Amino acid sequence: MTPPLPTIIPLFPLPDLVLFPGLVLPLYVFEQRYRDLLADTRRSGEPFGVVRILEAADGEQNKPLHDRLARVGTLAHLRSVTDHDDGTASIVVVGGERFRILDFDTSHSYLSAAVQEDPLPEGPNQQDMTAALSRRLLDGLLSVRAADAGAIKEHAPQEPLLLASFAATLLPLSGDQREQALDTIDLLDRLETLISFLPRNDRALN
Repeated sequence: MTPPLPTIIPLFPLPDLVLFPGLVLPLYVFEQRYRDLLADTRRSGEPFGVVRILEAADGEQNKPLHDRLARVGTLAHLRSVTDHDDGTASIVVVGGERFRILDFDTSHSYLSAAVQEDPLPEGPNQQDMTAALSRRLLDGLLSVRAADAGAIKEHAPQEPLLLASFAATLLPLSGDQREQALDTIDLLDRLETLISFLPRNDRALN
């Protein structure tokens, strides 16, 4: 099957933050370039991309922004906007499909990129294993966040992809670990990756 053509999308880079599919993310828009991005997004109705700004190594702090970005990100679909009198805005977005950056476009006030959507496949004939790993991941999350167990049980999604997103956000992971979980081969691989980040005592089969 021929892959879809690349799409040009605006980018909203965030320091050490990884957005996962299905998750809600509130953002405060105050820089002029991101006000421009928001205005264009509202006109087009199209999503923009949330991508992680990598921690700069010594001597790399002055590199251009596009040289300090992860190459995998998530589409952000605008759900609500609250405009403020000073021209800033509070917005809420929901994570959509994963994408990979092919090239950058610096012709606007904000950074854009040519991207290829890269949805996470579930994998053939893996439903039973996916369900088992989902249970292990949820049990591990409940153990790690024992003080929040009641709220986690109430709000944890049933669908494995959304459960993986939910756990990736609540587990005490580094930005590198979250990016590794986003950049996986398929859903089974994502669940296994997240389980591998649990403390050793919380990884055991139940």
